[in-house]
Amino acid sequence: MSQPALHEYVHAARAADLRAEARAHRLRREAAAGRGARGVAPVRHRVGWLLIETGLRFLRPPALPRPAGR
Repeated sequence: MSQPALHEYVHAARAADLRAEARAHRLRREAAAGRGARGVAPVRHRVGWLLIETGLRFLRPPALPRPAGR
């Protein structure tokens, strides 16, 4: 495996881990929303996860345009 390919593999693995953590956090947040204000995470945590989710969106490759039908 070449060094650039290894570099991409490490980043892809880390991004997958962060997506899983973000998904778990989102599920916990949704479950806590039904329990009232005591289950809501502090604003600092919500902003932090928002930044992580935003960063993960930047890591996704852009959608390539499809060629026109012939």
